[in-house]
Amino acid sequence: MLDGSCPWGRAPRPFLSQDIVAEVASEAWQRQAYFRLRQQIFAGEQGLFEGSDGDDWDRCATPIVALSRVLGIADEVVGVVRIYPANGCPASAGTWYGGRLAVARDYRRVGAVGGALIHTAVSTAHALGCTRFLATVQAQNVRYFEHYHFRREGEVDVCGRPHALMQADLASYPPCSRALARRAA
Repeated sequence: MLDGSCPWGRAPRPFLSQDIVAEVASEAWQRQAYFRLRQQIFAGEQGLFEGSDGDDWDRCATPIVALSRVLGIADEVVGVVRIYPANGCPASAGTWYGGRLAVARDYRRVGAVGGALIHTAVSTAHALGCTRFLATVQAQNVRYFEHYHFRREGEVDVCGRPHALMQADLASYPPCSRALARRAA
């Protein structure tokens, strides 16, 4: 039966762009949306943190955002991840970490967001001199990361939840000079 609010029988699905690009957050609106999405997922949805998920690593971290685009123009931040050197600021060669990878709920089934974030994160760190890239991965996402050339190095506990410490095969992620140019801007 039709009602006056939806004359065709049901509400239309929201538009989800299939045009996704990941890049180092370079504009204020991207950085604001980056922190907002992290907060929404890690504190709100998953309950890993009370209030904010921010920590000392954010001072050194390079924020990376996945953007949905409409007609080639960035529309909204639909995914986030951060990378940072293990030895802190300033960045230097050696071990780097990736973390806080999150994808907006509506975009989790689009398929391109997580992979774009992972590729951009590891390739950017590699371009910055990374010789070993590690990530702490929630247990339910280990197989997903294995698909992207990560291997399990061990088990760790993060915020009371089991995670795997995983290492990326850097040979699968050539250094990305485009990311460096955006980072410098």
